[in-house]
Amino acid sequence: MSELSTERRPRADAERNRARVIEAARTLFGERGDEVQMPEIARAAGVGVGTVYRHFPDRQALVEAAAEHRFAEIERYARTRCLGGDSGLARYLRYVGRMLSRDRGLSSAIETSRGSTGSEPRGEARARLETVVAQVIARDIEAGTLRPDCTVGDVYLIVGCLSSVVRTGSGDWRRFLDLALDGLRPRQIPR
Repeated sequence: MSELSTERRPRADAERNRARVIEAARTLFGERGDEVQMPEIARAAGVGVGTVYRHFPDRQALVEAAAEHRFAEIERYARTRCLGGDSGLARYLRYVGRMLSRDRGLSSAIETSRGSTGSEPRGEARARLETVVAQVIARDIEAGTLRPDCTVGDVYLIVGCLSSVVRTGSGDWRRFLDLALDGLRPRQIPR
């Protein structure tokens, strides 16, 4: 006979409600940013406000959960769409650009919630994302489509700048990304 676990698994309906709340929060934050309130999220998710607070003790916890959801989506995309063939990093960065453009309000809510620490992934989400980005970089270097000194840190730098361009509307993020990707291509040394 096995030992009884001290951790209880959440009920299936509780997990579904939590997922609905995160999805509603992500949509509303994406559309309207930091002005969205918890009762609005509850209505959009089709649950009571008490259900929202049962899963997320405060607004910051819900913003963090929405951010983690976005980072998990980016990681899934990188694993499924960027590890095959060449130019995976370009595909990855274009996807991140589209997501940032679509989720401007969520980025703003994350930055407001975190203060000066920005909207980068943290903890396990960051470690998982860094692992897959390192794999994408290694494949592109091996395929000869990426300069050999490219690092995960370089990619974070580009994503940070991309996020700023999208957030401030200071230019066409696609043009910025084209210029950045051009800088990551291997260079032929003239003879």
